[in-house]
Amino acid sequence: MTQFLPPVNYPLSRPRRNRRDDFTRRLVREHALSVNDLIYPVFVREGNNIREAVESMPGVYRYSPDTILAIAEECVKLGIPVLSLFPVIDPSLKTPDGSEAANPDGLIPRVVSSLKQNFPELGILTDVALDPYTSHGQDGIIDEDGYVLNDPTVEVLREQALTQANAGVDIVAPSDMMDGRVGAIRHTLDENGHIDTRIMAYSAKYASAFYGPFRDAVGSASNLGKSDKASYQMDPANRDEALREVAADIREGADMVMVKPGMPYLDVLRDIKQAFGMPTFAYQVSGEYAMIKAAAANGWLDHDKVMMESLLAFKRAGGDGILTYFAIDAAKQLKLQNN
Repeated sequence: MTQFLPPVNYPLSRPRRNRRDDFTRRLVREHALSVNDLIYPVFVREGNNIREAVESMPGVYRYSPDTILAIAEECVKLGIPVLSLFPVIDPSLKTPDGSEAANPDGLIPRVVSSLKQNFPELGILTDVALDPYTSHGQDGIIDEDGYVLNDPTVEVLREQALTQANAGVDIVAPSDMMDGRVGAIRHTLDENGHIDTRIMAYSAKYASAFYGPFRDAVGSASNLGKSDKASYQMDPANRDEALREVAADIREGADMVMVKPGMPYLDVLRDIKQAFGMPTFAYQVSGEYAMIKAAAANGWLDHDKVMMESLLAFKRAGGDGILTYFAIDAAKQLKLQNN
């Protein structure tokens, strides 16, 4: 990192001069958050006229295919560029191999098709992973010892990504952390004419304890039980490994890369952006969101100020955008600021 030394010392140098007035602070501000930086993750489930609260994530809901249209419309009106879909799958459809993930008539393909028909200008991103679809809650096919098998899992992920692309999705996002899955998906998409379908790779996804509320929301927590995902998601102690993971995904054809979770890994986000200069995203995950919500509900933090400060931190660290459950609230705040 470049070291900046002031040309003169105090009292000739007074850094507070540039903090004295609002106009000066705005003039020298280094980073800014805009609505263009926001991706809104949304949970979708089967049914009609459903808006079901996620108890561990105040303000977040599970939507049925009809009610999600109103959320998409709000995103368009606010200028949020991308909606990210996460499925809540009926337990009767969950199997050890997660084959429902590749069903062309499944929940996600139908929702994608509906959204693109009604809001073609809204970008749609879909998760490529098997954990919502497996009866054991892991992100892949397991052996008799419960170990997730890499290559057989990648074959199902190929089919899942192709199914989503056929439905009209704009960006597929492999979040499984299997080795080689980005290259396999890229080849499958290209071979089937989907050369413009983008890949946002969860390249540095850590085996984090911050995912708890998300697993509740999609219904995989009970399936996973006391098992963990440490054999494929990254060790939270590792930093250099993230650079190797990102480099591999870029070589395999990723168009964008992601760090997950967000705020506890800002150092990793910074490293990746500086090292590769790629479009780099961060996911402000469910646990981060829930903590802010809980503290604000208890009057310990100012909700809106902390929300906006946390999102700005991703931009300062080098992020090009943020997946955040605060997207709609943040977009409204930005609109107020700009009026």
